[in-house]
Amino acid sequence: MTDTSASATPPEPAVDWKTMYGGAGTTGTLFERMEMELLELAPDRAVGRIPVKGNTQPAGLLHGGASVVLAETLGSLAAQAHAGPDKKTVGIEVSATHHRGAREGYVTGTATAIHLGRTTASYEIVITDDAGKRVCTARLTCLILS
Repeated sequence: MTDTSASATPPEPAVDWKTMYGGAGTTGTLFERMEMELLELAPDRAVGRIPVKGNTQPAGLLHGGASVVLAETLGSLAAQAHAGPDKKTVGIEVSATHHRGAREGYVTGTATAIHLGRTTASYEIVITDDAGKRVCTARLTCLILS
């Protein structure tokens, strides 16, 4: 079982994601603003998390859009890892079903490859709360550009 406590230092992902997209990094991006952490990255799987605090709607629940951002980010990073350094990827379809709210702690997303093709890559992303309860299920398809 992976330790997701706030004091845990995540291991470096298998793919050097910091050099993706021309080494642009995350400074000033939504990744940084949402305090996203990447815990695992490979072409067929990506895991990351965000804190609920700071990513809520006015009612105090995790914002549905925050779940979609986490899902799309994880799927996109995995798709880019699949495509390789000489190609770029862009999301072309995302959908999400929100199952329950989260008010505190972290939510963790796990993107699992459904299809890894030459021109597209699709992922199912399951987002759970600290208790392991499913908060959201999303699906992302990315186009691989040459």
